[in-house]
Amino acid sequence: FRSMADILEDTSLEERRGTSLILKVGIGVVGAITPWNYPLYQLAAKVAPAIAAGCATVVKPSSVAPLVAFAVAEIADSTALPPGVLNIVSGAGGRVGERLAGHPDVDMVSLTGSTAAGARVGQVAAAEIKKVTLELGGKSAFVIAPDADFDAALTAAVRGCYVNNGQTCTATTRLLVPADRLEYVEEKLAELVGSQRIGDPLDESVDIGPMASREQQQSVLDHLSAVPSNAHFVVGGPGDVPDLDDRLRSGFFVRPTVVSRVDNDSAIAREEVFGPVLTVLTYDGIDDAVRIANDSEYGLSGAVFAADDDAAIAIARRLRTGQVGINGGRFNALAPFGGMKKSGIGRELGPDGLDEYFEKISLQLPAT
Repeated sequence: FRSMADILEDTSLEERRGTSLILKVGIGVVGAITPWNYPLYQLAAKVAPAIAAGCATVVKPSSVAPLVAFAVAEIADSTALPPGVLNIVSGAGGRVGERLAGHPDVDMVSLTGSTAAGARVGQVAAAEIKKVTLELGGKSAFVIAPDADFDAALTAAVRGCYVNNGQTCTATTRLLVPADRLEYVEEKLAELVGSQRIGDPLDESVDIGPMASREQQQSVLDHLSAVPSNAHFVVGGPGDVPDLDDRLRSGFFVRPTVVSRVDNDSAIAREEVFGPVLTVLTYDGIDDAVRIANDSEYGLSGAVFAADDDAAIAIARRLRTGQVGINGGRFNALAPFGGMKKSGIGRELGPDGLDEYFEKISLQLPAT
């Protein structure tokens, strides 16, 4: 919210271009459909630019995690925000979300969710010829170049895969390593991932908490059970989580898992698992690594570790994805966020995210 306020101060809403005056005006009423994995962040990423652009917003939070939206509404109601600028409508996405996307009084729909949900929202919105921005799934590659510091790279790779228990659209869940370094990579991952503590997420010593729902837990376990028999579980797998105390045994836990010795055509390497699962793939040369990284229907995120930043950037320039972490570079809330291919349409955050909520009008002035 603060970043959008700051960006708006530096945004010109009028521009003279030849004999035309170009106006930026709010697009109108925005329907914002948010997911359960980062419910507060995703709401802010849509509502803040909408308000900054002068748009009213109707938020449909996930039915799995709706309460934070009502907390934000209470805060908004205590401010000078006019009634009707921020509205919360809860319910199932298949009913409420579709109604919102297809409503004739909604001028734009911004959805963060699965690729299937994005396709459906796009289909419904198309009937009304309205703008959509879609931030969808990912199966992002983490490329470790042969000359990289492998210990530092693998530590970053584990962080990038298992954050939020793997329930992150930008998670780098495909680890690409040189074929001749596979054994070392497996040994290091067994140490790093095998030492992660599973348990109560409110315990600061815990690394991996439960999935968000029983359905998500079952989905992850189904993916693990379908792994080819010739694959190698470096750590974890589809079994029960050991050593949970009685209080936690009914929780929706999945063991943090590393699957190795599969190729990029296998389902575990192509489908978004959305859980604590890392797939290790090998390559022969950087050209092969780039080919494998780009061989995906998704293009949301990625990472490259190399000997220096210039070498990593040279590889990153060849990747067809919306954002790439360079040698451990972290998320930047001012940079455009979004994907290519089936990972979405449009961008969130920063000036680019604000621009999505404007329409441009050209006033053609008399020639002098």
